Amino acid sequence: MLLSQIVGQKEVKLRLLKMVSDNRLPHALLFSGSEGCGNLPMAVAFAQFLLCSNKKTDDYCNACPSCLKINKLAHPDLHFAFPIALSKEVRNSDVLISEFREAFLQNPYLSLNNWFDEIGAQNKQPVIPVDESANIIRKLNFTSYEGSYKIVIIWQPEKMNLEAANKILKLLEEPPDKTVFILVSNSSEQLLATILSRLQQIPFSKLSEPEIAQALVDKFGVQQQAAQQSAFLCNGNYNEAIMLLAEHDEQISFLQHFQSFMRIALKFDGGKALEWVDANAATGREKQKQFLQYSLEIFRDCLMYNFGNRDLVRLSGNEKQFLEKFAPYISGKNYEQLIEEFNSNYYYVERNANPKILFMDLLLTTNELINLK
Repeated sequence: MLLSQIVGQKEVKLRLLKMVSDNRLPHALLFSGSEGCGNLPMAVAFAQFLLCSNKKTDDYCNACPSCLKINKLAHPDLHFAFPIALSKEVRNSDVLISEFREAFLQNPYLSLNNWFDEIGAQNKQPVIPVDESANIIRKLNFTSYEGSYKIVIIWQPEKMNLEAANKILKLLEEPPDKTVFILVSNSSEQLLATILSRLQQIPFSKLSEPEIAQALVDKFGVQQQAAQQSAFLCNGNYNEAIMLLAEHDEQISFLQHFQSFMRIALKFDGGKALEWVDANAATGREKQKQFLQYSLEIFRDCLMYNFGNRDLVRLSGNEKQFLEKFAPYISGKNYEQLIEEFNSNYYYVERNANPKILFMDLLLTTNELINLK
């Protein structure tokens, strides 16, 4: 993926290119930003730019031997470290590098959940263990194969355990000559302060709806309406937008799911609640997160509608018709509490909470809130 093909992040691209042109490239960079912002594909693309033997001023050539190797994530001077499910057989990233290459090449915006789904480790804790740090140190002791940079991309460095983080500290402070570390984090606040102090941070912003919608149209050739709906729901997460788009193509209706939930919550029916919770639990974590995100957007539009800012309501068609009927149930008395509850549930779903308990509790709480007088 060329630098120019990465969605948005124009300021980041210009800053990185200027570092290189001014010959002021730090030896350790932190690409920090929320999930789906593009910091992982940017790290790989920037590494490709650095290693390219025929680079232009604003991008790599994509044709030299170095570029062709990186297109397969198989360059001998480009090394990866990423979270694994630690076991007797899997002690560092090298064991799973083939699976990682396949997952990244299929979707450069992949999330940690996508990655653990790919390797069948959904219920295990992701970790970058101390063996990984030792493995990186061993690799960097070798001479560069092609006489250029040696680059290490550490994806999700916040998953380093304490031993691994401490072992890599000295290397980040005094790396071998012409070595560049790029740490790619979605939760940089979880990194040790001693690690952060050795990195130059490059912050990534959330992608805008127009940027995401246009990228979906350009890449997948979808209709503008479908692209806009996915961009509207994904909360700046391009990876989420891709998954939402796939679900749109499969005729999955977020509106119907939300309507069912609210009908049950309005006049609570225990039997129907159990049926809904069981069906929802079977959909999987990503779809549950998407439902919660969709609900948050509906609440927001209801508030806009009620306060007369109807130009800010971004729904259309059946969704807008539903909004006109549902908006009276959302007011200043319950809006903030609803937002807090649905946001909290999003957080707990990400951390593998029991979905049946979680969503039954949410139904009961929503019943109380939307019936407030």
